Amino acid sequence: MGWGQVGQHRKSGGRGGKGGAGGRKHFWIRTVKYEKDRYLKKGFLPPSAKKPKIATINVGELMDLAVAVLTDYGIKGGNELDLTSMGIGKVLGRGSIKVPLNIKVAEITASAQEKIEEAGGSIIEP
Repeated sequence: MGWGQVGQHRKSGGRGGKGGAGGRKHFWIRTVKYEKDRYLKKGFLPPSAKKPKIATINVGELMDLAVAVLTDYGIKGGNELDLTSMGIGKVLGRGSIKVPLNIKVAEITASAQEKIEEAGGSIIEP
């Protein structure tokens, strides 16, 4: 009782459509609640964004790293600080250094090289 004609309670019209029909219209709340990934926006990444980032260190941080690795005696002795073996690929120029250090690194900025050589140190290419 209560259905009127037989066709009013039969087939997919009474359910709002077949399958996932109405996911952007009359079943939007269900989509938001249970199917959050249904309409993904994936976007685009250029190949340059997929390259691994080079680990960097600033000139001002070299003194603390040298004390930790070479100890105080090694710094006065003028031993070399091998940054490539530590996984650091580039030295940047922020900060200052007062102790001469011989640094082994793949890349270095011009200002960082100037500051290291000004302090009496040198750059060793790996």
